[in-house]
Amino acid sequence: MAERKDGSAQYVPILTHVFRKYGKKRCTEFEFHRDELVEAAETLGIPRPDNLGDIIYSFRYRRALPRDIADTAPQGKAWIIEGAGRSRYRFRLVGTAGAKISPRDDIAAIKIPDATPEIIAAYALGDEQALLARVRYNRLIDIFLGITAYSLQNHLRTSVRSMGQIEIDEVYVGLNRHGAHFVVPVQAKGGSDRLSPVQTMQDLECCKIRFPDLVCRPVSAQFMTGDVIALFELTVEDEQIMVVEERHYRLVPRSEIDAETKRQYASRSLG
Repeated sequence: MAERKDGSAQYVPILTHVFRKYGKKRCTEFEFHRDELVEAAETLGIPRPDNLGDIIYSFRYRRALPRDIADTAPQGKAWIIEGAGRSRYRFRLVGTAGAKISPRDDIAAIKIPDATPEIIAAYALGDEQALLARVRYNRLIDIFLGITAYSLQNHLRTSVRSMGQIEIDEVYVGLNRHGAHFVVPVQAKGGSDRLSPVQTMQDLECCKIRFPDLVCRPVSAQFMTGDVIALFELTVEDEQIMVVEERHYRLVPRSEIDAETKRQYASRSLG
């Protein structure tokens, strides 16, 4: 296998070696320590990656699990990698529906007048930051969830005892017309990065501890082709992440939203 420019070619044999150490037949979950990634590299005689955490990040957000791991899952199940405490991780079997979050291709995009300040659009750094900015300036959380929401903090870094160190991309707080209060942790991914149910699980657990009196409504945001933004509201059922609702939005100049489009949207809202 030719080594990729980012040096991640060795990630597959390292993770596969660790999995084979614990992943016995009929096993549904097991934990391992980050140091075991180093031991695997030494045993295999391959260079140790400079950033051990990037091995886990890569298989959560950038690429599929190695085939030798994925193929061991029973029909209807898939492996995910969770945090299990400081420098510890857990392989766990979940239903395939709760193993990934990906936009559907059969949902019409709703046109929204683009309220992103031009200077923000010009200087936004990175796909994730650009996505978070567009969601914030266009009040897409309010529109999607039907609440009034306010950005509380970006990139909240904290620790959850059962999961280790985590980071929430952005945290909103809000309320509805009945006065109920909500906390909305947002996960955002752009470019080749993919949304992960593991991050949503972490977000939920963090909000349960830090905002115990607020109703948690986790949201994931993904850039799609054609400058479309997919938003998902998520929940937990049977210890796995499930999609409650999915909507796609396209930010456009107001001139692209003609009278017929407005009538169509109005008829949908009254239907």
